[in-house]
Amino acid sequence: MIAVEGVVKRFGAQTVLDGVSLAVAPGEVVTILGSSGSGKSTLIRCINGLERLDGGRITVDGLDVADPRQLAQARRLSATVFQLFNLYPHMTVLRNVTLAPEVVLKRPRAEVEAEAQALLASVGLAGKADAYPAQLSGGQRQRVGICRALAMNPRYLLLDEVTSALDPEMTAEVLAILGRLAGRQMGDGGTTMLFVTHEVEFARRISTRIVFLDQGRLIVDLPTARFFADDGGLAHPRIRQFLSKMAPSNTVAGAEVTV
Repeated sequence: MIAVEGVVKRFGAQTVLDGVSLAVAPGEVVTILGSSGSGKSTLIRCINGLERLDGGRITVDGLDVADPRQLAQARRLSATVFQLFNLYPHMTVLRNVTLAPEVVLKRPRAEVEAEAQALLASVGLAGKADAYPAQLSGGQRQRVGICRALAMNPRYLLLDEVTSALDPEMTAEVLAILGRLAGRQMGDGGTTMLFVTHEVEFARRISTRIVFLDQGRLIVDLPTARFFADDGGLAHPRIRQFLSKMAPSNTVAGAEVTV
């Protein structure tokens, strides 16, 4: 599992994560909610070792991400999809997807390319393998980012605000793909997923658990149904305030997201 134990992260005098503890078990789909600046994305960056901890400990299947000798091993177990795509602009779509499994996992190029083509086809990008990122829409670039992460066959998939840079139509495309993926993983015990998102209704539909952060502190960690129950997460004033300010299409009472 991913185990986050009393994690503290500071940027200068600002404490961004303040004693956060969280465990993500195999097969779970866990969503992290909270307002901007609550520490959600920083937590993801700490889990994948992109930020150094100022306190506490994070382990991925027992591997300590603060130990450089163990971090490389831990990273092979997880893959991250970033909010701003982070594709290599000078490489084709196919090469963006195949580079890591070929170089990091030392897998044969022909085998990796065949799997990459299948992944691209599964997200509606079968004809874009030879295109470059600049030739794609934002939604298409994010789908390539998802394929790139899945090409590593990760045990854990970390998703950091993957729709924040997209317009509503592109957001719907990406959420539909992630919803199908989450449904498969929840059914077969495959890739464990940890989401950071503002898409509340989507989180309600796909998550096994929801975690709420506020000013760097973990306020609640509950099964999804309990989080949205009046005597559960909604009993907390800060969570009610947060949900009340979301756009109608994102709230619990809003439009359904088709996945």
